[in-house]
Amino acid sequence: MFSNDHEYNPDALRPHVSQEVIDSFRKVKGPKLGSPKITNTIKSTKRKPIGTGLAEYSGEWNMDTALHLTRRTLFGVKKTELDELLALTMQDAVSKILIQSENPTAPINNYNSAEDGIEDPHVGFGETWIEAPHGDSYEGQRIVSLKSWIIGNMINQEANITEKLILFWHNLLVTESFGVFTGKLTYQYFNVLRNNAFGNFKTLIKAFTLDPAALVYLNGNSNIAESPDENYARELQELFCVGKGENSKYTEGDVQAAARVLTGWGLKWEQVIDYGSVESEFRPWAHDTSDKQFSSFYGDKIIKGKTGDEGSQELDELLDMIFANNEVALYICRRLYNFFVFSEIDEATEANVISPLADIFRSNNYEILPVLEALFKSEHFFDEANRGAVLKNPVDHLVGAWRALEMQYDNPSDIYMLARTHLSIQWGLAGMGMEIADPPSVAGWPAYYQVPQFDKSWITTDTITSRALRVDSMLFWGFWVTPELQIKADLISFISQFDNPELPGPMLEQAAHLLLGLPLSVEAIGNIKAVLLTGQTADFYWTAAWNDYINDPTNDEFKLIVETRLKIAFQSMLQLGEFQLM
Repeated sequence: MFSNDHEYNPDALRPHVSQEVIDSFRKVKGPKLGSPKITNTIKSTKRKPIGTGLAEYSGEWNMDTALHLTRRTLFGVKKTELDELLALTMQDAVSKILIQSENPTAPINNYNSAEDGIEDPHVGFGETWIEAPHGDSYEGQRIVSLKSWIIGNMINQEANITEKLILFWHNLLVTESFGVFTGKLTYQYFNVLRNNAFGNFKTLIKAFTLDPAALVYLNGNSNIAESPDENYARELQELFCVGKGENSKYTEGDVQAAARVLTGWGLKWEQVIDYGSVESEFRPWAHDTSDKQFSSFYGDKIIKGKTGDEGSQELDELLDMIFANNEVALYICRRLYNFFVFSEIDEATEANVISPLADIFRSNNYEILPVLEALFKSEHFFDEANRGAVLKNPVDHLVGAWRALEMQYDNPSDIYMLARTHLSIQWGLAGMGMEIADPPSVAGWPAYYQVPQFDKSWITTDTITSRALRVDSMLFWGFWVTPELQIKADLISFISQFDNPELPGPMLEQAAHLLLGLPLSVEAIGNIKAVLLTGQTADFYWTAAWNDYINDPTNDEFKLIVETRLKIAFQSMLQLGEFQLM
């Protein structure tokens, strides 16, 4: 049995974890590469004012509109996925995008290594650790395994919004895996996001409030009547439900009263140590049984104090009170808009998009799917001003390129090397400012809230170089996984998908459509074609080289000529500012 001290001490299981240990698992592992040549600066993402609203889009459904939909809802798009959507109507394409994927298989022990001296005593190689006892010094390895699993889910996603929507909720309802430092708790947290991603927001908030990882990360586990902790009560209003808009007028008294309502909730520490999943529990002895008075912002609501197990009912009353306020729907619709459409909201957008979306949200009892459907079918979403108006976050940039170029694993059955591949991508993302499962703070990544930079904060002198290096490595020497393994894009296979790969102009146009955030001008395509032709002027110079290879694909010289020209041409294309946009 555990004493009460252990029951409400969130650090009880991890006093041995030093910052050095955590940092060792976050270390970027990869070769030091030279600086690439950046051929273009990033275009401004300043969007012109637009007045369109939620009326259903009635314009042409074509490659440009389909690409816009996929760029905002998927991490990159494969040509086959695009073709499938183009064969549908806009309405059916959006419906397909909004189908939730089946849950993936659980993360596994892919870290045991005799060479590295790693042998998890509770979990065999290839077995899942999600219900294993606490791993002590192996928890860091399990967290790294979880990050690998998340990257794998993103790469292997179906052609729907599931993985991107999970990232949205992860950015809004934040925990940090290295802050919690118990792998199965963070796995359960991501399952909460996945299982509620398309469902009811109020249900999601309650599940998150009682999630063991959130209870540890935001001090809910140590919130007791004798010393109420205001951390979660503040974030519940400021970051998760109401926001900090000009009409969000909750008070410090509201934060304090909410903290008292939430006293008594914690997780069952013995389950963390033993086999099995971990549950939250209500502990009546730790609950503040006095009445809780709220401000006029919440209609001067009084939540009557309750004793015994009935004290747990106060949480439902608190959420009912918060969700009765109109600001909740407005705030969440703004956050969805910022993530999926554009970073800034002007008066016209507030009136024509956000307010009617919030009405849909409230009238559907806070169901998320009707809001997404209305947004992604709207004339506003497909407005040309919104296309290519957002800078890619690192996942859209790196995982998106990986998927669009259809990079192939060296040996998918080798789970150790598969994990190393995913982790190389993860460390690449961290180097570009987006470490998955560890946002920089409870507020998420600054690109989604920091005025006035917003998405421009993704681009610095360091990160733009890192972006170019990662893509160059895919094209030339291979994306670094280990000293023995680098994975290259198969550009010959990539362009073989297109209608006329032997014609340089059409081939480059189709590739640019698939890879870039905005269509290229005739002049820009001409410049890339000049690179492909290596100084020649006649298209036949490429056509002959391609046909030579197709007619004799085992000829190493023919293959080398085609591959070399494609590499330098695609490097030229993927260092354009348009590649940074979506």
